[in-house]
Amino acid sequence: MKEQWVRKSRGFFRRIGTLSLAAAVLLALTVTASAAGLELSTDYPGISARAGETLSFSLDIENGSGAGSTVSLTESSLPDGWEGYFTGGGNEISSVFAKSGENIGIATYYLTIPDGAEEGDYQVVLLASGGGMSSSLTLTLHVTAQEHGGSSLTADYADQEGSSDASFSYGVTIQNDTGAEQTYSLSASAPTGWTVTFTPSGESTHVAGITVAEQSSQGLTVTVTPPAGVDAGEYTIPISAISATENLSVELTANITGTYTIDLSTPSGLLSFDANANRETSITLTITNTGNVDQQNINLISSVPTDWSVTFSESTIDVLEAGATKEVTMYVTPSSDALSGDYAMSVTAQSSSSADSVEFRVAVKTEMIWGIVGLLLIAAAACGLWYVFRKYGRR
Repeated sequence: MKEQWVRKSRGFFRRIGTLSLAAAVLLALTVTASAAGLELSTDYPGISARAGETLSFSLDIENGSGAGSTVSLTESSLPDGWEGYFTGGGNEISSVFAKSGENIGIATYYLTIPDGAEEGDYQVVLLASGGGMSSSLTLTLHVTAQEHGGSSLTADYADQEGSSDASFSYGVTIQNDTGAEQTYSLSASAPTGWTVTFTPSGESTHVAGITVAEQSSQGLTVTVTPPAGVDAGEYTIPISAISATENLSVELTANITGTYTIDLSTPSGLLSFDANANRETSITLTITNTGNVDQQNINLISSVPTDWSVTFSESTIDVLEAGATKEVTMYVTPSSDALSGDYAMSVTAQSSSSADSVEFRVAVKTEMIWGIVGLLLIAAAACGLWYVFRKYGRR
């Protein structure tokens, strides 16, 4: 009886041992099966955002298959009007190579919420699949009302007018209404020969890019300089501020009224002449409109020594067409007590838009007759003294 009980006990424990071993094997297989596969994840799958905002999600992939595999990235669910794309290495991508184990930050998913999105909760489902494995990631977004509108690039006075030799200065503001800091690259599409520079407000250094904090703005001064002699007309200069998630632009307009230049000279180009004291001398002046638009009301103005007189045959030119030349006679009369020598005088031709000045050297000469009279008086005085001494000298 005792021996029979012992045999039964041994058989029972052998069966228990067999069951335990089978359970251990099954558990190991279960653990292995759970470890093999893909897991797509991100640190913050649930966030709040505003309509019009662009968000970025850094993606991690856990590859438990024991070998590397090419994994496709797709959106399996996206609300109507929403836009998204995957990037890696600075390029838009559709797949990645996931090595065995952890692949931290292997890709980034950018998601743009449309401006008209209503408040509420939305879900975006991303799918990673490859090598017979797959994993999905659900992003939950709570959309709130848009407070300021989307990010923007605006100009205070986008339409300006001036001559071809003027520089145009525009005040521009970048408004970053995203939830992250943005670095914007600045550029302009100006006509050939034009120059455009960007300067942060309150600074003097030209820049090609600028960083704007989230929910903040940055002012810029955009200076536009046309080439010399540019034709009159309206010119459009589009400028852009581009970040990794935004492409902002605004158009600036420069209305060139024309090139306003005057050239004042003489027919020979000689800027000197002789004159006599208290006598009028005439000099021919040439006024040329070297600009590309007609000029009106060109006034002639002189600056001369004290008591000199200057008049013009035409002191005001009503209209001088582009490229035309007008001759005007200038009459100069030095003062009556002017001594012999060189004098300087200037003449200016001035309109409301331009001016040119020249300086003349005037060689003043005294009349010969007065020199002769002076010599005769001296001679007469000498003769008178000689006569007096001769007649009364002995006495």
